[in-house]
Amino acid sequence: MGSDESSTYAALSPAAVSRLAGELRLACMRISRRVRYESTDAVAPHQFSALCRLEDAPRTPGELAEIERVSAPSMTRTTNGLVERGLVERTADPTDKRQVILTLTPDGHGLLKEIRRRREAWMFVRVSHLDPEEQAVLQRAAAILTRVAAE
Repeated sequence: MGSDESSTYAALSPAAVSRLAGELRLACMRISRRVRYESTDAVAPHQFSALCRLEDAPRTPGELAEIERVSAPSMTRTTNGLVERGLVERTADPTDKRQVILTLTPDGHGLLKEIRRRREAWMFVRVSHLDPEEQAVLQRAAAILTRVAAE
């Protein structure tokens, strides 16, 4: 925000900031829940998250559990289901034969692409029904929320 813009608005009181924070958190949670709902028939949310992590790079089950902040047995159950469905492949780690490497299969890549397409379509419909001023506000809010999330 430029200095001329910041002088236009008065700072919110701590109570107002607290209310706003709660409203934003609730709105973000509701949107997240609705977007997940649009594609939950394909995989469970925890499976989707694991697939996304494997899209970044092949990983060991332990690495995946650490990134996802879940126990190793929980991640093993998650990845077993993904392997059974042909979405993830297990291969021996070339540097440590006691370890396995989990890799996304072509079917796994395809499913991620389809889930994302459905989620984007859901959001597109909602945003496209807003008037131009509301769309501009959301565009600015998205940039701000991205910055807040990165802090």
